[in-house]
Amino acid sequence: MRYACLFALTASLLRAQDGAAIYKQRCASCHDQPAGRVPALSAIKAMSGEAIYTALTQGTMQTQAKGLSTGEILALIAYIAPTGGSHAAPADLTPTCKSEAPFQIGPNMPQWNGWSTSPANSRFQDAAAAGITAANLGNLKLKWAFNLGDVTEARSQPTVAGGRVFIATTAGALYSLDAASGCTRWGFRAAHPIRGGVTVGMANGSPAVFLSDSSGTMYGLNAKTGTLLRTAKPVDHFAAIATATPRYYNGVVYQPFASFEEALAGDPKFQCCMFRGSVAALDAATGKTLWQTFTIPETPKPTAKSPAGTQQFGPSGAGIWSTPTIDEQLGVLYVATGDNYSDPPTGTSDAILALDLKTGHMLWSKQLTANDAYNNACATPIPGNCPQTHGRDSDFGQPPILVKLDAGHRALVIAQKSGMVHAIDPDQKGRILWQTRVAEGGPLGGSQWGSASDGEKIYVAVSDLKLSGVADPKSARRFRLILDPAKGGGLHALDLKTGRIVWSAKPSPCPASQTGCSPAQSAAVTAIPGVVFSGSVDGHLRAYSTETGKLLWDTFTARDFDTVNGKAARGGSMDAAGPAVVDGALFVNSGYGQWGGMPGNVLLAFSVK
Repeated sequence: MRYACLFALTASLLRAQDGAAIYKQRCASCHDQPAGRVPALSAIKAMSGEAIYTALTQGTMQTQAKGLSTGEILALIAYIAPTGGSHAAPADLTPTCKSEAPFQIGPNMPQWNGWSTSPANSRFQDAAAAGITAANLGNLKLKWAFNLGDVTEARSQPTVAGGRVFIATTAGALYSLDAASGCTRWGFRAAHPIRGGVTVGMANGSPAVFLSDSSGTMYGLNAKTGTLLRTAKPVDHFAAIATATPRYYNGVVYQPFASFEEALAGDPKFQCCMFRGSVAALDAATGKTLWQTFTIPETPKPTAKSPAGTQQFGPSGAGIWSTPTIDEQLGVLYVATGDNYSDPPTGTSDAILALDLKTGHMLWSKQLTANDAYNNACATPIPGNCPQTHGRDSDFGQPPILVKLDAGHRALVIAQKSGMVHAIDPDQKGRILWQTRVAEGGPLGGSQWGSASDGEKIYVAVSDLKLSGVADPKSARRFRLILDPAKGGGLHALDLKTGRIVWSAKPSPCPASQTGCSPAQSAAVTAIPGVVFSGSVDGHLRAYSTETGKLLWDTFTARDFDTVNGKAARGGSMDAAGPAVVDGALFVNSGYGQWGGMPGNVLLAFSVK
């Protein structure tokens, strides 16, 4: 899923490798005393891990990196610490609220806790909790904005509970903000970037915040004060990452894991691949792992040699990028899996898996795209590690939604990067009920991060983002990505019973004057009674009628904002997470610099009050 953007490389990836010694031997003489166009180490730290890796393996620094193994290169990048190095709490994590406020959570209090409002992952907020309707939508105005720091991607799903907004950043910061004013209640710095959102639950009788950073380290914090309670790391693979927002349910925290090994496989010297996706269940009170289930039961074994002569391993992959769905009726947890990284392909990739909630035992799996073995090598002129199967990278980036149909029947509905929307029967081991194509599909196509359902329809936004590369000698990658301003986008409403497309809203064209623009609607969508919200790579957040698809409201976020924490911020492309709607307010991120999009670093709070 989004294979090239998975380079969240930070300082604990490969402690066995001495990155400091490699830097001193090969890099320090130039970058510690820079001259001319040679960048200082501080400037290199500001780059992404992906850009540094590309410069070392394909770009201007190939000579200096010659002979280094992939592990040594990763250790060097870990030492450089491209996410900013020091994780000491900066000033903007300091509390700024002038008065104390009680913090209480309860099942009847308006909230948006984690990825969705319910264990079914519907991303639907009812009228009482939303406080926003089609009738008062026109009163929705910007109330405050918050600068998320020195980042280019604002991708964490906002969580709203107990009158606070919890928002994380790819710089490793987690903020607890006052929902009404945006002032900071507390701040916390994780050891690594945070790609997902947080969930609020209970630990030892007190409210706690649960999250994972990009290394797969899980944290439990006191929700009122931000004090660290404990950490855990259920996975030990060096490339493991956590993008999914964890799910808290009945005293247990469920966390899925994926990896960036799919991206590393683009290097012909890399031995692909050993990672297997998994989901772990941890006791919320103690952090103890209760069970962990791998999406591929068998351990990867040596298979063939790559064209470059490197030993390959398999089966591998099938990471889980999205939040688990809970079936309270059956006591089952559902997850959607990614593609395989190497041959042989498995039956559990690109699939919905049903696991026993208490034991993690796999009850059944339903594969919806077979033979999707794919890695970064398949998109390069030198195939190297590309599997012979050579799938299309059509995996799932979003969770299934559990819905009720007529006469006691139920369905799991989910959209896919392939461009298909599926409905399967959870009570018949995933029997297919219907399948409908809504998009062209592809590695950045189909439906990306999340759909929504109001119990009658499923609302599916289309990405189908198209881009090309142009030469740029100033870039560490020697090229820039250019978005196609005329391709992608659109929103569809499908009948839950039949899969019939009830209405379709066409994408809005990009203005000729706007650079970094695409009409692709990659972000997760959110529904309330009568209204569905969808963010776009073009920087717009739009609201549509759930009855007709008519555009009801539109705001442009790719601009400068004055903020409550005193630093000017800028919005950009909207991608990954979607809006959270709670008690008359809407909270949403803006800014996504991947794929040639518009970077940004702002959290926006709109209100009808």
